[in-house]
Amino acid sequence: MRTLQELINTEDPGWPIVKEWIDVAKNKVEILPCERQRAEKSLIDTQVTTRSLMGAIIYETGGLLIDSGWIRILGSGSARMKRTLPDWNLNKTFSAFGEPAPYLLVADDAIGGFYAINGGFFGEDMGNLYYFAPDMLKWIPMEIGYSQFLLFCFETDMDDFYTGLRWEGWQKDAEALHPDYTYSFYPFLWTEEGIDINKVHREVVPAGEAYNFNIDSAKALG
Repeated sequence: MRTLQELINTEDPGWPIVKEWIDVAKNKVEILPCERQRAEKSLIDTQVTTRSLMGAIIYETGGLLIDSGWIRILGSGSARMKRTLPDWNLNKTFSAFGEPAPYLLVADDAIGGFYAINGGFFGEDMGNLYYFAPDMLKWIPMEIGYSQFLLFCFETDMDDFYTGLRWEGWQKDAEALHPDYTYSFYPFLWTEEGIDINKVHREVVPAGEAYNFNIDSAKALG
């Protein structure tokens, strides 16, 4: 385990790059404030340097909320979004801090979709992002790394990416949704009855509950 001093890069930090991208982003980006002690612990637990953009977000922010809070990029937690990146992954993708993870959960969205970095679980494209699509119950390769994923969040037309997965009035609902929670749908989005998202029932559930249910459902259905 590297020490905090070894992980903090003062010569070439990644945060100025992220901040510059945020300043010109097409999508609305909210920077959640972080607590220094919690940020330091999260950085140590994740074992990434602040030269990396992921390390910069962990060390400098409590997380990022994208497009009215529709996408939540994990950082070191805040009063508004309590989840930290390392704590969120503990007992999901690894059982102890410092262990190599088969994949690392780095962000999620308001409909129970999850973004993860491939650590070998998905194949040989190590470091690339995968999206767990709740309407298909499968991991979809995005063919981009973490830096490109940030640009995807900042620049992509999310209405296009989430075609058929946004209901009338979603902006108001996403803004009101606590970032540690997500929407659950019934009939399920992967069923024929759940294909029209404007006609399904929505309820708010903890993000951890949604993750466990969706992953377990994907395994059960093969």
